Amino acid sequence: MSKIKILPEILSNKIAAGEMVERPYSVVKELVENSLDADSTRVIVEVERGGRSLIQVSDNGTGMSADDALLSIERYATSKIYKDADLFSIKTLGFRGEALPSIASVSRFTLETRDQGSSVGTRIEIEGGKIRKVSEVGVPAGTLITVRDIFFNTPVRRKFLKTVNTEMSHIADMLANIAAGWHRVHFRLNHNSRTVRNWTPVSDPADRVADVLGKEMKNELQRVNASDEIFSLSGWIASARISRSTSRGIYVYVNGRCVQDRTVQHALFEGYEGRLMKGQFPMAVLFICTAPDQVDVNVHPRKNEVRFLQQNRIHSLVKNAVSSVLNRSERNLFDNHPPPLRSYTPPLPTEISEPFSYFNPPLPKMSLHHEEKSFFSEFYPTSSEQSPLWKKKQFADLKFIGQFHGTYIICESGEGLVLIDQHAAHERILFEQLKNRASVKTRQTLLIPETLDLSHTENDILETLLPAFEEIGFEIEPFGGNTSVVKSVPALLTGREIRPLITEIVEKAAVIGLSAGIDRIKDECLMLMACHAAVRANQELSEKEIKALLHQLEECENPSHCPHGRPIWIQWTTRFLEKSFNRTV
Repeated sequence: MSKIKILPEILSNKIAAGEMVERPYSVVKELVENSLDADSTRVIVEVERGGRSLIQVSDNGTGMSADDALLSIERYATSKIYKDADLFSIKTLGFRGEALPSIASVSRFTLETRDQGSSVGTRIEIEGGKIRKVSEVGVPAGTLITVRDIFFNTPVRRKFLKTVNTEMSHIADMLANIAAGWHRVHFRLNHNSRTVRNWTPVSDPADRVADVLGKEMKNELQRVNASDEIFSLSGWIASARISRSTSRGIYVYVNGRCVQDRTVQHALFEGYEGRLMKGQFPMAVLFICTAPDQVDVNVHPRKNEVRFLQQNRIHSLVKNAVSSVLNRSERNLFDNHPPPLRSYTPPLPTEISEPFSYFNPPLPKMSLHHEEKSFFSEFYPTSSEQSPLWKKKQFADLKFIGQFHGTYIICESGEGLVLIDQHAAHERILFEQLKNRASVKTRQTLLIPETLDLSHTENDILETLLPAFEEIGFEIEPFGGNTSVVKSVPALLTGREIRPLITEIVEKAAVIGLSAGIDRIKDECLMLMACHAAVRANQELSEKEIKALLHQLEECENPSHCPHGRPIWIQWTTRFLEKSFNRTV
């Protein structure tokens, strides 16, 4: 008996579904892309229980005749590919013929459609890949597809679905990605009969981009336009002072398709070179147009990656265009306006005996951990760990020599030369002050409350973190939909930009996961708050300000490392310096 068998069609459809229908958002993506290919100007997505119970996508597109409707649920049936060459000249978003039959094979599936030239529509009912009923029905022109009980017949797949909020967040984020690139189409997303997102058609694509990224972003966007013989590039980028801790604010479209492309993303980063702090990502929406034969969209089962035929050319175009826009805007800003708010730092006190004016009273002195190893070996720095400078902390007694590049404080101790990173030092001071006074909730009420427009995913995380924000001094209230209002902030952050800080905290929580625990997330919040409030590199400080900084550093439990683990100071002993200059053997 032969060991090799031909799989039944239903089983092969389930296998195909496993490649394409990863979770509910995959279904929504396939159906919405088909709606756009059908020239729809209105796409309505209805979801229940994060897509577990119901996914319904309706459009006002061209619709299908009865014959085409029946063919659309057959494997490898498509209106977009006819011959081999078509695989390399695809002009549509959806093109995989197994999409509808794969979805129908793992759900209770209903298709209702009518083309513009027909007086009656077609209704097809399928359950687990088996056609149950085909009938005529009176429906508007366009297509309505209903998917119920996804994975009902593949319980193992259903078991691996995440929570309702998680699955819904994936759907909302995916639809936002598509909506940002199709400004003339009306998109509405309803969850459990409540409207979650409603993007109405706009004539200016910048308005749609602002709707997706947040209305406060509209004035921060700078237009990008460039082209060569092969590619056309357009879109918007945000100034370097508007950054995020993940790549979630980067949207790239190739011939209308929202994709993730390493070449374009790398070029974008290089365009921002020297402008972003380590670990920060720019915000950008870029549209790339090219001939279909210049890009392969058939490199990933879910069609979210592409491969350019001339990668070096598109890389150069994006990098140079982004760099040019930023250079031009920075020149204009320097000529016509004061430095951006991000560069502003409240002045340090002039009297050493007083605590920093935006601190609470200083903490009591605490002993240093003496078990830390030396940052430098006797002759050459070889370790990233540090030992205390002295048996007793004497930062305040260091002899101040000067500042190097407005970033490093140069001091003299009894043992040698000490360099202190002013930002890392101030960050450690603020972090310990915040952590030990988190329960005091010293707040500053905002004269004008700050409005936050977040994505569905970010808003879910923010709502979960509201108790933690409350504990560390924020007063944040929901304002309807995915909008929240910040009414009060920790006194330490008075005069600071609040929106980017909270967004960064939420993104950090998304990266480390809420399962990490509220204490871990709270510490991350305090680290980010300290980082945003600390003095920056390239900021000149007076001798009195520096001595005040050293005085506060001496009060810290751990004066050797910033909250992120970077060293605060390094020391070259007199013996090390003398040996370096061959003054001793």
